[in-house]
Amino acid sequence: MGASEWISIIRPLNCAMVGFAVIVGEFVSRPAQIPPIQTALGFMTGFFICAFSMAVNDVYDVEVDRVNQPGRPIPSGAVSVGGAARLSALMLAAGVAASFLSLNAAAVAIALAYAFLSWLYNSKAKREGIWGNVIVASSLAIPFVYGGVISGGSIFSSLLLMMALTSFFAGVGREVVKAIADVAGDEKRGVRSVALTKGSRAAALVGALFFLLAVATSWVPIILGMANIIYTASVFLPDAIFVYLAISIVRRQDRENALAVKRRALIGMLVGLFVFIGGAL
Repeated sequence: MGASEWISIIRPLNCAMVGFAVIVGEFVSRPAQIPPIQTALGFMTGFFICAFSMAVNDVYDVEVDRVNQPGRPIPSGAVSVGGAARLSALMLAAGVAASFLSLNAAAVAIALAYAFLSWLYNSKAKREGIWGNVIVASSLAIPFVYGGVISGGSIFSSLLLMMALTSFFAGVGREVVKAIADVAGDEKRGVRSVALTKGSRAAALVGALFFLLAVATSWVPIILGMANIIYTASVFLPDAIFVYLAISIVRRQDRENALAVKRRALIGMLVGLFVFIGGAL
């Protein structure tokens, strides 16, 4: 397996965002200095378990990808199913090992639960439509909680929970919209997405609603006086992206625009992550 195929399967940008979310969770829950090794282990746990999830997704979705994304490594023949499965096992082992090295039993339990949810979604829950979307989106909220646990701080910090909830809503919206572009392949696998069962218009409205819920929750820390000046001054940037995406998908529900909204939502999440980092300083 070449480097390009390895990168395509694990999607390093997505995994790095999960790893950084763990770091944000550490600093939000416990502003005091955190040992660099703990920070590194938290990042690696989030990164590698996310990579496991991505690789497992390619293994289970091979028939869907033959229809929706024939250029992906497995359907294109660049990588075998067995090779992707072995890569997923390696990533899982690395992520769990990093969590064990944190010497925190609760952290290990959360890491294992995160990995289990990733497998559950790809093997079974994806077919359940919106409930599968909820499981995927939880993978964007769990890293913040994980960071709070390994730092020894409070996971019940209002700011931490609002950050997790904002990421969760944005993730649900992205997954619902994404399915508009995947109807042909999802029908083949029996995935009961909102787009497939209720139509693209309904999926657009549901996705837009969750994008706007993410915007609304991002302002709760400001309203309650929990946010610092950096967060307050910059939160409008990701919010503007998600308001735009909500309007865009309601106006146009064709496959091309759904894919564009899916990609831009990832950019919005990345910008939001930097805002969260500023809020943790």
